[in-house]
Amino acid sequence: MRRENDFGSVMLLPQAAATALPAKAALRHVAVVGNFPPTRCGLASFTADMVSALREAAPDATVDVYAMRSGDESDTESGDIRSRIRFDDRADYRRAGRELDRSGAELVWVQHEFGLFGGDAGEWLIDLLRPVAAPLVVTFHTILDTPNDAQRRVMDWLVARASRLVVMSEQGAQILELVYGADLDRLAIVPHGAPDRPFGRSAMMKSHFGLAGRDVLMTFGLLSPNKGLETVIAALPAIVERHPDALYCIVGATHDKLVAREGEAYRQRLQAMAQESGVADHIRWINRYVATEELLDLIEASDIYVTPYRDSQQSTSGTLTYAVALGKAVVSTPYRHAAELLRDDVGMLVPFGDSAAIEQAVIALLDDRALLATTQRKAYATGRSMIWSEFGHSTIAIIDALCDRPAPEQPRRAISQQGLMRLCDDTGMFQHSVLAIADRAHGYCIDDNARALMLAAKMASGPFADEGRIFAAFVQHSWNPDLRRFRNFMGYDRRWLESSGSDDSCGRTLWAIGCVAGEAHDPELKRWAAKLWRGTAAIALAFDAPRALAFAVLGADAMLATDPDDAVAGAIVAHGLARLSGLLAGNARADWCWFEPILAYDNCRLPQAMFQAAVRVGDDAAADRAVAALEWIMARQTAPDGHFRPVGSEAFGSTEFDPYDQQAVDAWATVDAAVAVHLQRGGARWSETARSAFAWFFGANDRGLALADAKTGTCRDGLTPLGLNLNQGAESVLALHLAQRSVERLEAKSERPLMFAETGQRSLIDAV
Repeated sequence: MRRENDFGSVMLLPQAAATALPAKAALRHVAVVGNFPPTRCGLASFTADMVSALREAAPDATVDVYAMRSGDESDTESGDIRSRIRFDDRADYRRAGRELDRSGAELVWVQHEFGLFGGDAGEWLIDLLRPVAAPLVVTFHTILDTPNDAQRRVMDWLVARASRLVVMSEQGAQILELVYGADLDRLAIVPHGAPDRPFGRSAMMKSHFGLAGRDVLMTFGLLSPNKGLETVIAALPAIVERHPDALYCIVGATHDKLVAREGEAYRQRLQAMAQESGVADHIRWINRYVATEELLDLIEASDIYVTPYRDSQQSTSGTLTYAVALGKAVVSTPYRHAAELLRDDVGMLVPFGDSAAIEQAVIALLDDRALLATTQRKAYATGRSMIWSEFGHSTIAIIDALCDRPAPEQPRRAISQQGLMRLCDDTGMFQHSVLAIADRAHGYCIDDNARALMLAAKMASGPFADEGRIFAAFVQHSWNPDLRRFRNFMGYDRRWLESSGSDDSCGRTLWAIGCVAGEAHDPELKRWAAKLWRGTAAIALAFDAPRALAFAVLGADAMLATDPDDAVAGAIVAHGLARLSGLLAGNARADWCWFEPILAYDNCRLPQAMFQAAVRVGDDAAADRAVAALEWIMARQTAPDGHFRPVGSEAFGSTEFDPYDQQAVDAWATVDAAVAVHLQRGGARWSETARSAFAWFFGANDRGLALADAKTGTCRDGLTPLGLNLNQGAESVLALHLAQRSVERLEAKSERPLMFAETGQRSLIDAV
């Protein structure tokens, strides 16, 4: 259901509708990350209960647990735990992330608390999650509305990456929206789960614990100053004077971190305070860790449950939820969870640090037994919506929504040119779009117009082929003879925004010119390109950037295919082969067979250029090394289940793999490289690689979402952890069409039937 919040926006509350939903058979494999028993804390208990609820709601599902482990914990393991992550070992987070990604989990669910994970504000959690491609769900157990810089960085990353952001209160959802900019359609409120026990067993449980005849108040939790126990002890003298049978049970050991810092000094201060106030005999200290079942029995034995916490930002209290669900009258300070759960007279709220208010609330309940009973029954009724079975159904509903992936489309034999044409005008091709509309604000660039020229030149006919001379004019105009460089960016007003483009953009332009000179169907375009090549190509001999040189090598190789005596093209190929071979050798190490010490974009162009250059000059050993590098990058660009997964843009400049955002240009580069090797060496290995990378466009990817639409000839701008980037800019649309041309070359020589779905339309290659 949906409810208006105090800020006038709409919050998503899925739990009410979710309770009626049965588990889907489609749910197979979920990974849960957080604390877990034998660790002793409320979050570990919550995670264990969540896992049990999941398994009960979906008994055929696999639920893996990746549990945090602090250095002082014993080696005792739980059979429910698939992997333990050492809190203080950053490398272990990375190891666990790789293991999690390889596990086949369809969804990862993180229980987040800042102190649970290592690094500044728990930032090492990002190392764990970065390599994981599966959809991410995060349950936030604390949500700060005034985070420090480190906390903000972690929260911003999680909010940007997670497909669903789960909180246990409406106020928590509001803070995620207003402070962290979370989208409403990714927010879900799932209340803390609670046990389902019969109402009214207080007398029986009191007898069990030797509390018969006492009016029992209770607080549970790891002792620390933020629990606010002083305020209850200060209220006890007046409560005991009015009700001499009152007994305050303080249940729980002192927090481990507090013990490490000051031993039991805090507990001793509380005991001294009780002694001085004359109420020491009215407090029972249960100074040990209490397992969940015993805790529930103790709560049942109480009459009034007190949470006097000091922290107004506390988003969740599991024991508060338990107390309400077990039908206890609650007196609490108005921290976030309590203020929301106890509204409508479900319990009594008192100001922070106000002993007099606690005294008045407790005495009012003990004076009026009818009011006490009514409050307890109201709490019990409220708790019925939070029992663990309801929690399980809400959780399964979220998982089902994120794991319900459509089957990949079959790549089509014919792809419309409409998507190309809508980005063109009489100047050239716009570089960006806003959804499906060309974005004039960002004008044009040489990169996309060079690619467009390359594609148009490969076409024998059609509306886009007719645009070839417009793209050629753009490329011609981009040349700056004074600087001997190609310009890159042009505004919509046809004014150049720079006098010189980057090496990469110049390299791409030379690639296009060489391909047009070697492959164009239009003889006038071929002659024009050959002339421009002769006047510009020599600039590539000064390129040092690996990709710029690789692009130029591909253009030079195409030029040599039509004119083997072109001296500049020959020099570029030789220079490129030497430079790429040196980079590959210089950066090699035991687990790293690559041209650079980092990952970046358009990766497969490097081994492709080295391979084609080596084949051109007849260097079989260099060709073998190039193929080995291509195999190395493909091992990292292949998901555990075999589909193509390009290096994501978040990994650019890093040695750590990140699957997002995935770009169409990388799929095209992989298709081209694999086809180049296959056409020279044959066999199924590289033809299958090309098909897999091309199928990425049509939904054979980490989200099962088609970026390409064959009917319109469009392509979305990327695959993100949240789904598709819905813009349809030139780079992505051109990458789709150029990849199709390359796959058609493969299919023309294939030893197996066409991969394209039959549509009754002619392929672009059929028109050639």
